[in-house]
Amino acid sequence: MTRIALTSGEPAGIGPELCVAVARRFRGAQLVAIGDRSLLTGCAHIEHVALAAPRKAGRLEPANSRYVLQVLARAIDGCLAGEFDAMATAPVHKGVINDAGIPFTGHTEYLAARARVPHVVMLLVGGGLRVALATTHLALSDVPRAITRAGLLATLRVLDADLKKRFGIRRPRILVSGLNPHGGESGHLGTEERDVIEPALADAKKLGISVQGPIPADTLFVPARLKGADCALAMYHDQGLPVLKYASFGAGVNVTLGLPFVRTSVDHGTALELAGKGRADPGSLVEAVKLAVKLASST
Repeated sequence: MTRIALTSGEPAGIGPELCVAVARRFRGAQLVAIGDRSLLTGCAHIEHVALAAPRKAGRLEPANSRYVLQVLARAIDGCLAGEFDAMATAPVHKGVINDAGIPFTGHTEYLAARARVPHVVMLLVGGGLRVALATTHLALSDVPRAITRAGLLATLRVLDADLKKRFGIRRPRILVSGLNPHGGESGHLGTEERDVIEPALADAKKLGISVQGPIPADTLFVPARLKGADCALAMYHDQGLPVLKYASFGAGVNVTLGLPFVRTSVDHGTALELAGKGRADPGSLVEAVKLAVKLASST
């Protein structure tokens, strides 16, 4: 039976209760919930990692930040060792981890560093869409400098390879957005399309990758255009994710491509205001586990 590591995320948030809800209702794989056992009562299989400080629902405690990372590290190491076939993650709170003095920009970057892989790609799946990101958790002012010809080519190579390997798409068709309004308007509204994105796409085509773009972001997601594509690549976080979340919020799944194992996650945050009240919707984590099982079974 497929074994999925289920990380419980920020203890003050809704992650632990989502794990319990999913573990109770999901059949078809063995879910191993990782975290403090006191938070995971009701899960059949628990890998205990002790809290550093008492947990109070809805109240962040920086002292538990290292615990959150220990939970993640246990799942990653287990996947690398073959103990787990995939991992699905409940949300963490980036702010409190940084408040604890630990540099942390997100799951995606932590996974890449722990697994020692050179390049990973964030892909969101839901509502009939697949939307990947060229950059992830950056301030908007830092995005243009982060978009490079080499970086875009690396992203497209990972995206093309994992759409084939994980999703079984023989020849993925990838739409690529521009960065600036109207795709830069021939350089009058920005030159990144001309100087960076177009050369990267030319490089990708030479490698046999099916790409189209750069396409102005305001027309990239029209249904007629998406009908002929398998995935869209947005240049930054809030360029692509609002569309995906509008189409599928509460049922979307975050997939990290480029890893030597399958990792999926929810499409939402820690929802501190709902923690401990019994109102958190486990739908996104259910979908994340379903997709983890599917992707792990296909490789």
